[in-house]
Amino acid sequence: MRSEILILAAVGVVHGLPAAEELNRRLNNGLGKTPVLGWNSWNQGGCSAASASVALKTANAFISLGLKDAGYTYINIDDCWTTKSRDSSGNLVPDPSKFPQGMKSLADQIHGLGLKLGLYGDAGTQTCGGYPGSQGHEVQDAKLLASWGVDYWKHDNCYTPCKDGSVQTCGNPTASTQTWYPKMRDALLGSGRPIFFSMCNWGRDNVWTWGAATGNSWRMSVDNWGGWADVVRIASQAAPIASYSAPYGFNDLDMMIIGNGKLTAAEERTHFAIWAISKSPILMGTDMTKLSTERLNLIKNKGLIAINQDPLGKAATTFRPSGASAPVSGQLYPYWAGPLSDGVVVALVAPSGAQTLSVKFADVPGLGSGTFAWTELLSGKTGSGESVSASLGAHDVAVYKVVKK
Repeated sequence: MRSEILILAAVGVVHGLPAAEELNRRLNNGLGKTPVLGWNSWNQGGCSAASASVALKTANAFISLGLKDAGYTYINIDDCWTTKSRDSSGNLVPDPSKFPQGMKSLADQIHGLGLKLGLYGDAGTQTCGGYPGSQGHEVQDAKLLASWGVDYWKHDNCYTPCKDGSVQTCGNPTASTQTWYPKMRDALLGSGRPIFFSMCNWGRDNVWTWGAATGNSWRMSVDNWGGWADVVRIASQAAPIASYSAPYGFNDLDMMIIGNGKLTAAEERTHFAIWAISKSPILMGTDMTKLSTERLNLIKNKGLIAINQDPLGKAATTFRPSGASAPVSGQLYPYWAGPLSDGVVVALVAPSGAQTLSVKFADVPGLGSGTFAWTELLSGKTGSGESVSASLGAHDVAVYKVVKK
């Protein structure tokens, strides 16, 4: 299969960034028209969660908890799913203790539930956990994945070519990551099966400027390690590059940390809301059978999911109302907005202590003067007028869908 590139109109300029090109090139493998929704094993339990039993337990929870009906589709197994060595033919081997029936059997069972199976690999000689990487085996690995029926491939960046020798995380690479990520793209395109390509190069080499021609999503930062400081860091980095997200290619803000005991309820709301309006993939990373009703209602919020999956595919970013201070690098800004196919999303965030935030719709990009109707998506409250105001606790958020009245 030859590599195909879909030409889309540029999504505009944010924060004075020059549009990289008049047109953005997008990988067109038929996948990723909207951000993926699903689950990834890593934040649940690292290597111990990379097994058929955990994947099937999660898949069945997607059905019973209504997550599949809400749009969650992907069951993704992260690092540590293979044996430590390839077989005599050079093939990756699923760990028989974790996948006693093999990977194709698992894929068939996942597909039988109407869901999709994802796996993890690496662009280097080893994965981050020390398992076989795909360097030099790209075509072989892609064909094997296709033969199993795999739907999604996360490609990490450990043990890649490095001037300092073979190291897990290279600070002195021999070349740009742009020299090796297209190898797996081309291998997947030639595998005979559409496979979503999730690039995990940790935001290196300004991947957002070229990722759309290479993958369906690309990590735009280092890992979300699991605390509020990481939510703030990633959100502040995502805002200035929002314009690079569009259908078939999105900035990936990394996996969710909801339900892992690191965030308050308010912080989890803000975490989910910003990922949703930023058009990031939303991949849960906890034991889905143990979610509280409050958390389950949050991640199934129809309004927020609809914004994330809006067909226009434009990510929200920060805007500066009249009289407000300017955004500061590394800090969470209170005012966010983005266009929708049928309106505008506006989010207000209390980045430090409790506060009341107000915004005039005339200051919101895409709205202007006049009276607008709004729905606050977390509470369900509705109203209309020329402005909105929210009294928020520390680190909490209000998200409004605004339409012309």
